[in-house]
Amino acid sequence: MKRILFSVHLVVAAAMLAGISHSHAEDGVDSAKTAAFDNRIFAGPLAEKTYACFVRRYDASHLAQHLKQKVSAMKLLVTAENAREEKTTSYSFRLGIKYHHRTGNFDSSSFCGHVVTEDARNEIRFGCGVDCEGGGINVALSKDDKPTIIRLERIRIWNRDKPDQEAEDALIAGADDKIFRVDRADAEECAELVTDRRELAAIRHK
Repeated sequence: MKRILFSVHLVVAAAMLAGISHSHAEDGVDSAKTAAFDNRIFAGPLAEKTYACFVRRYDASHLAQHLKQKVSAMKLLVTAENAREEKTTSYSFRLGIKYHHRTGNFDSSSFCGHVVTEDARNEIRFGCGVDCEGGGINVALSKDDKPTIIRLERIRIWNRDKPDQEAEDALIAGADDKIFRVDRADAEECAELVTDRRELAAIRHK
């Protein structure tokens, strides 16, 4: 994974991101570029609370061509929340995973921030990290803005169907589990990832 430049307010999050061992603070990630990225990923300007949902269910044909892929389905919900009184925007993610070789629904969630790839493109992405060295994901967009591209090396996940002490697990990237192309969907498709009743109602209202 390419080395990532972080804005100052993301220095703490840098330590949490999967596979990003070489990172440093970068003053002033371009605000116009981050606003343009937000507009692309959320398919329009941000409201007080804005959601972007991406879903992929891998069929038998795909899995037959990627024999080492462990994941059979993936859902990603990205949320932007504006604090008007503070004039700031916070970002978070919820990730849902199903495996084709084991039962259970696996989730992960935490906060995100804008990062910039250190390559010729200087592409804006979201870097999303799970606390306590839980790894994380890197979220980009395809050129047509429809699918999202999720990259990971390791992320801590929890089995929704088990008690807390038995729930913790991890998705570790293998040969076919490093990069996932996940398609844009209606926000309600990601409703199962939300536990807060008010937020769930807001998503379904969308």
